[in-house]
Amino acid sequence: MDLNELRNQIDDIDSKILELFSERMEVCRSVADYKKEHNLPVMQGGREKQVIDRVRANAPEGLEDGAAMLFQNIMDISKCIQNMEIEHDTKLSSPKPFIPENAGKIACQGTAGAYSEAACKKLFGSKPAVFYNRFEDIFTAVETGEADFGILPLENSTIGNISETYDLMSTHSFNICSLVRVEITHCLAAVKGASMESIKRVYSKEEALSQCSEFIKKNGLIRREYANTALSAEYVAEKNDPSIACICSKSCAELYGLEIISDRIADAYPNYTRFICFSKDYISPEDADTITVCVAIPNTPGSLYRMLTKFYAAGLNLTKIESKNIAGSDFEVMFYLDFKGSCQDPKVVALLHDLENEMSFFRFLGSFKEVI
Repeated sequence: MDLNELRNQIDDIDSKILELFSERMEVCRSVADYKKEHNLPVMQGGREKQVIDRVRANAPEGLEDGAAMLFQNIMDISKCIQNMEIEHDTKLSSPKPFIPENAGKIACQGTAGAYSEAACKKLFGSKPAVFYNRFEDIFTAVETGEADFGILPLENSTIGNISETYDLMSTHSFNICSLVRVEITHCLAAVKGASMESIKRVYSKEEALSQCSEFIKKNGLIRREYANTALSAEYVAEKNDPSIACICSKSCAELYGLEIISDRIADAYPNYTRFICFSKDYISPEDADTITVCVAIPNTPGSLYRMLTKFYAAGLNLTKIESKNIAGSDFEVMFYLDFKGSCQDPKVVALLHDLENEMSFFRFLGSFKEVI
């Protein structure tokens, strides 16, 4: 028997499998109708275990794990279909509209000239920002109602996520209503009269120093971490010392009367930072096309794979997955997931309910659109 004949046999078997799969899914829809009528949950762990135990017992030797995985996938797809059938007419609570021109107090970290202020201006125009010293102060101001919106950096295209923001996201209550992309164009700035030869130490935020690590190394500069780029510029201006410099934006250097010693010094260009704009209330623009959730998955074999299957089965594009260790746990992990979709879409509603019911922890973090 040649290879083509073997492949033809596989094609015939696949056709039978597909026919049986379609038949099974039709029965699942009937099961969903029954559960909906009798107010029963989609997730029934005892039933799943019975099926998997039976599959393992009847599988040929050596194929037990593969058979269990196959039928687990089939059941996960079945649950997705059942959720979509049951939740088809379910609507999520409607958000308040996101209208930047109606914003009141907007909280940013740092001081005038910071990149967070650039994000604020890009989103809110001429409305002034109110500055706070620490990232946590921004979350607190929004949580307590002291500020209507907060803006903080989330990730950079060169160095990745901003750990401090993600750490605080896990402990505070908020809703993301926008994502703002700002181009980062770092320069080395110092007081007038300073030169590359006179500068020994460079001050800036940790992330900015990391983004310019090659320039710093090449010029033999000593790194000094500071609260943020704008505050480091303010510090250099106040010290009036030609042996120190800062890494900041060109506009920030001009704001504090500093001289630009070297421009565009980052290791890579283009260099972007995404900032989240968040509020206490569920606020979302009408054209929101991205949803963020936070989940913790059960510590069982295949749990991450099974979670990802839900997105594929629903036909939803998972655009980002970020993992962070849970503080105080035995290396347990929290996942931040971004995916494309609208909260008015029944498939999205079904998926959100599925995640809420099956994950060991679930939180909806917002629906938004990126401002580029």
